[in-house]
Amino acid sequence: MGKGKRKQAAESNVIATNRKARHDYRIEETLEAGLVLEGWEVKSLRQGRAQLRDSYVHLQNGEAWLEGSHISPLPSASTHVDPQPGRARKLLLHRRELNRLIGAIERRGYTAIALKLYWMRGRAKALIGTAQGKRQHDKRAAERDRDWQRQRQRWIKNAG
Repeated sequence: MGKGKRKQAAESNVIATNRKARHDYRIEETLEAGLVLEGWEVKSLRQGRAQLRDSYVHLQNGEAWLEGSHISPLPSASTHVDPQPGRARKLLLHRRELNRLIGAIERRGYTAIALKLYWMRGRAKALIGTAQGKRQHDKRAAERDRDWQRQRQRWIKNAG
């Protein structure tokens, strides 16, 4: 049996998405990374209590860290655990993927951001994208293109 293509995360497995990322950035390449989590964080993720709005990937000492994500603790968290909702979480990547990520970030204007958190085979995964920031005129052009496609679809629907 050969290796097949990996399935994309099913919508029921998605924990959180960073919807603002595709508006503010032009995504060049995506990577899938595992997350190092504590027990209370896993329980909170199962309840869907995560936010990725301002999250990004920080490289330090040859390791990738997810910064700016927020996982809210459950009210029933254990009393001997001190939950830190905004702590940096280590990302698990193969060395080859990490080197590719480091090379992309060191280029001028590129950054790495978290696009999605989801479950895959019982493990929490993060979809990381190397991205370049859009300028205001790029955002307007993308909006114009979207409006044009929508209008074109209306014309095709009414004509047929």
